[in-house]
Amino acid sequence: SCPACSCCPICTMATNASAGKQRPPLPSSITFATSGLGGILGWVMVHPFNTLAIRMNLDNMRKPAGTPSPSFVAYSRGAIQENGMMALYDGLGAGIWRQLFYATSRYGLYETYRDLLAQYRPMDFVGRSACAVAAGACAAVISCPAEVSLVRMSNDATLPESQRRNYKGVLDCAQTIMKTEGFGAFYRGCTPFVIRAMMVGGTQVATYDQFRTVFSGLGVPDGVPITFCSAMSAGLVYATATMPVESAKNRMASQRPGADGKLKYTGTFQSIGKIASEEGVLSLWNGFTPYYIRCGGHTVAMFIAIEQLRKAYWVSQGY
Repeated sequence: SCPACSCCPICTMATNASAGKQRPPLPSSITFATSGLGGILGWVMVHPFNTLAIRMNLDNMRKPAGTPSPSFVAYSRGAIQENGMMALYDGLGAGIWRQLFYATSRYGLYETYRDLLAQYRPMDFVGRSACAVAAGACAAVISCPAEVSLVRMSNDATLPESQRRNYKGVLDCAQTIMKTEGFGAFYRGCTPFVIRAMMVGGTQVATYDQFRTVFSGLGVPDGVPITFCSAMSAGLVYATATMPVESAKNRMASQRPGADGKLKYTGTFQSIGKIASEEGVLSLWNGFTPYYIRCGGHTVAMFIAIEQLRKAYWVSQGY
């Protein structure tokens, strides 16, 4: 197993929980199960912010060019007044399925790759970053159908009534996409989703460690306080870096073919360029505030949940 380090949240959790009786390596089944369940528990807490992030990000598609975007508070207030608070949980089922596949595979594969690589070379920043990038890419490919369903279900209520797909649930969404658009529609936006997952994997490992060192020097206590501060700070960096790719993914996943049967957004960089040229460069960051809260908040909630789940497992095993 990889020697525990402070360079990623999962390694840090291992360090914090390792005092006392010597324990065997965590079984792979528990590694994957706690990663997935922790991701789901964290997602339930931040799903409303993801819904707002997607809706704000796609809002420019329905407005005349040059129309100013509302603030996060104003947009949130309007969305709740128009559709009700529970509408922010539209697509929650798809979000849970996304985490079931994405979080389980991303963090489970990260630890698997890390432990395999540690058998051949000492683990350092480069090795951990490579493992995080590879795991993120694999997880994005695995979970892309759930991501497409999540984007569509979260945004459906904001569309004109004639354009709504009116999905009854995540299974209905999947069946409808398959029947009307074919299997390939599940992978619209896959490339930017993979790029985003790789960027998150790489930047999260680097920035989380750096911020943890900074906050430790400032006297922030170990445990939840330093995890919260480090994760929210790291989330600010990778949310800023990945938002343009997130915008491209949202457009590609939610779009319909035009009257000529062609799609407007056909690739990651083509989409980014088209959005920037038609709506302005800053439109790539529309919905940034809820997106950042989602990124940082989910990281905090998920890692705390994973840590508690694994502690409970070791207690049940007598450690």
